[in-house]
Amino acid sequence: MVTLKMLKPYYIKTEKNFVRIILAYQYFSVVMKNKVFQFIPVESNEIRLNRRTEKIENIDAVFAFQNGKDIVNVPMVKLITLPEFLEQIHEIGKPYYFNTARNPAEKETKDNYSAVIAEIEIQNTLRLIDKALDERNEQDFHELALLLKTIRDET
Repeated sequence: MVTLKMLKPYYIKTEKNFVRIILAYQYFSVVMKNKVFQFIPVESNEIRLNRRTEKIENIDAVFAFQNGKDIVNVPMVKLITLPEFLEQIHEIGKPYYFNTARNPAEKETKDNYSAVIAEIEIQNTLRLIDKALDERNEQDFHELALLLKTIRDET
């Protein structure tokens, strides 16, 4: 049985669609048969997360671990069965995911703020239109009317 002892990224590289968690010596270790095995970058040395789906992309990766002269290869498929492994990976990747609102309450709050801001933008534009009418400023009136139409089309 494999258990996770430590998992810290050596560094994190963000790309357009992926977060790459680069691993190195002494930052990643597991316990097997009551022995601590340290990660060695022989085969794979990174965990690649999709920033949109938040899933591990390189599930075919195989990681090598060493304890003295013993070297054990552990496939990613085995590691993702460990709840603590997945929790730590997603905690590391969380700041880099596109959708940072993880729970429904956060998403609802963001949506409410967006609705309030959109309403305030409409009210401010209406006030500026009234001001342009009072000042008989035809150019500002037309520009603001187009702006108001655009704002309403977006909401």
